[in-house]
Amino acid sequence: MIYIFHLIDKPAAGELRQRMRPQHKAYLGEQAARIAFAGPLLADDGQTMVGSLLAIDFPDREAAHRWLAQEPFNTAGLYAGTTVHAFANLWPQKAGFPPT
Repeated sequence: MIYIFHLIDKPAAGELRQRMRPQHKAYLGEQAARIAFAGPLLADDGQTMVGSLLAIDFPDREAAHRWLAQEPFNTAGLYAGTTVHAFANLWPQKAGFPPT
């Protein structure tokens, strides 16, 4: 099942986000074959990262939470809030994705 991770940064966490980003990307990369989509949430300026939205296939909720517990941004204390929801993808994506 796909699980959506809605992850919101603490205010003024930009420096921590940038410092931990290589570890975050490496950890996320370990799940590359299971990722439906992933990317930063942005402020209205379209540049400032304020969180993350990830959609990853896990066998169950417990596995999704175990993965999140070890995620580098999370272990570094970047997030002010995290939510995880099961997700049913019922619409074919056509917009918002990089060209292949």
